Amino acid sequence: MKRIVVALVALGMAMSVVPAASAAEGTELTNIRTGRHAGFDRVVFDFTGPRPEVTAGRSAEPYHCGSGKPITAKGDEFLDVTMQPANAHRYTGPRSFDTPGLLNVRSVTNTCDFEAHLGFSIGYAGAGRAYRISFLDNPTRVVVDIDH
Repeated sequence: MKRIVVALVALGMAMSVVPAASAAEGTELTNIRTGRHAGFDRVVFDFTGPRPEVTAGRSAEPYHCGSGKPITAKGDEFLDVTMQPANAHRYTGPRSFDTPGLLNVRSVTNTCDFEAHLGFSIGYAGAGRAYRISFLDNPTRVVVDIDH
């Protein structure tokens, strides 16, 4: 009887984990683009699958999500953007790069790709810049605008 209860509990736990894992697998990064516009610089993350949930906040420097070790990147201040559930496991483009063509944004740096948490730090000149995060569909895109 004890074995049956343990097996049923394990089965129930496995079934509750599968939907989250499937959603994470379906939301994959496919491209990162940057652009300079009148009044702001833009960073766009393209995805397959549904919109990820996005959180953002400022920091003095980027760090690896797993180790907590600092990452060297250009910028006086950083906007840390976390998208979940999302991953970049199959993404073949650059994960960290400088942005010399932009007015304020200096770098885009991958900080996390672990357990359906995908993180990037966007380094920019100055401190306290206003930013906006929005979404576009078909394909799914997370758009980050940082004012000049």
